[in-house]
Amino acid sequence: MAASVKPALHAACLAYLQQRIDAAQSAMLAAQESANSETKSSAGDKYETGRAMAHEERNRNAVQLREALNLKAELERINPEAACDTVRPGALVTTSMGRFYLSISAGKLIVQGVDYFAVSPAAPVAAVLSGKRVGEEAVFNGKKVQIEDIL
Repeated sequence: MAASVKPALHAACLAYLQQRIDAAQSAMLAAQESANSETKSSAGDKYETGRAMAHEERNRNAVQLREALNLKAELERINPEAACDTVRPGALVTTSMGRFYLSISAGKLIVQGVDYFAVSPAAPVAAVLSGKRVGEEAVFNGKKVQIEDIL
């Protein structure tokens, strides 16, 4: 694996989070505008219900925004240039089961034409691999997983 892969994966994770942040902010703004544009009608209950629904939507998006910002702060604590000799947050691990970047849960990322999976250190696969070194094995879902490389 090329050493430039980790910074590229890190950047892809940041881009993924930025998309989530932007989407949540846009949705919050749209919900606020919707609430503000509800006009008082002779059916007062309908007006109040519309405003309450828009307020709830804004709150849901605020929670998503907070979660994405927390993940971004977590990701920014990882130095993608740091070498790892054990499986830990920030490690890029090649196993007999696939390639994993222990950072945030961003799913499948394709970098330099290769598939990687960005997983949270709390993910089940990361938990069974945690602390292991190259050449060691772990069991995940009843299958032996060989650690082939760690960057």
